[in-house]
Amino acid sequence: MQNYSSIQKFLHQIVLGNSFLARSLFEMEKSLFHKKDEIISNAEHVFITGLPRSGTTILLKALYETGDFASSTYADMPFVLAPNLFKQFSSKSNLQTKERAQQDGIELDLTSPEAFDEVFFKAFTQDESHEELQAFVSLILKKYQKKRYLSKNNLNYQRIELISSVFPNARFLIPFREPLQHAYSLLKQHQHFYKLQKQDSFVLEYMNLLGHHEFGLNHIAWNPAQQYTDPFSLSYWLEQWCMFYQNILKDKSKQSSLVSYSRLCESQEYRQALVTELKLTELTTVFKLAQADIQEDYDRDLYDKSNEIYQILNLSSTCKSLGDLSPYKVQS
Repeated sequence: MQNYSSIQKFLHQIVLGNSFLARSLFEMEKSLFHKKDEIISNAEHVFITGLPRSGTTILLKALYETGDFASSTYADMPFVLAPNLFKQFSSKSNLQTKERAQQDGIELDLTSPEAFDEVFFKAFTQDESHEELQAFVSLILKKYQKKRYLSKNNLNYQRIELISSVFPNARFLIPFREPLQHAYSLLKQHQHFYKLQKQDSFVLEYMNLLGHHEFGLNHIAWNPAQQYTDPFSLSYWLEQWCMFYQNILKDKSKQSSLVSYSRLCESQEYRQALVTELKLTELTTVFKLAQADIQEDYDRDLYDKSNEIYQILNLSSTCKSLGDLSPYKVQS
C-alpha cells in the first residue's frame, strides 16, 4: 500500500470506497460465474480469527501452504468481490515479494492470502451476508479450483454464529499468546501504524477501506476500556487482552478451537494434533516464538489476572472445542 502508484490508489478508493459499485460488481460476478446448484455449505472451511499479533497471519500462511484451501489473495485486490471477472486484469499487476507493513518478517507477494473478506462484510448487512456468503466463498473456490475455503479475519469472532449458520461444518481457530508479550506486540504495532499513518494519509485510508481499525489513528478498541484508556500505554493493551479472551472463554461454540501459538512453535505433537483436527496433509511452516525485552511499566495486578486467563486458555488448547470449557470459570 505504501508503494502503490496513483492509478492503484485511485482504483482502491473507487472500488473499495463505493458500496454500490462493490455490490454491483458482485452481482455481475455472480451472474457470470456462480452456479446456484453448487453445494459448498457442508465443506470443512476454516476461519482464523481473534486478536491481531496472536499468530493469525503465520497460521493463515501455514494452512494455505498445505494446498488444501482457497483464499482471497493480493491478486484479487481491489476487486475482492469479483475475483473471476477481473482474473486476467489482476494477473497483470505487479507486487514483488516484500515484507508487509507490520515489519515483522512476514513477506508477501501476489499469491499471498490475506484478510480481505471484511470487504464483503462491509458491503452487506448481516441479513444480506447470511444470504450471500455462500456465493462469495464459492466464487473464490471457483477461481482457485479448491473445495475448502480459508479465511483470516480478526473480526469474524463476532460472526461465528452467522458463519456457522451458513457453513455448519466450518472450523474457527482462535490463537493466543502469552499475555504480556502479546500486549507489548500490540502496543508496538499501534505506535508503528500511528507514525506510518501520520506520514502517509493513504495508509490510513487503505486501512479504513478494508475495515481494519486495530492500530493507529483509526484504532477502535475491541471492548470499552475499563481502567486504561491510553492506547500508548502497555496496560491499555493488557486490559484489552483480558477482556477479549474472557469473552472468548464464555463462548460455547462447538466449532471453535483455541490454538496456543507457543505450543505451535515448540511442539511437533501439537502441530500434528492441529493437522489431524483439520484433516490436513501436513504443516511445513516453521513457527518462531519472539520474546521482546519489555521495559515499559504496566499494571502488575492486571498482569496476574491475564496469567490466570492464560492458564485456562492453555488447559483448553489441544484443539478441543470451546464447548468443553464448562468446568472452567473465568472471573469478570
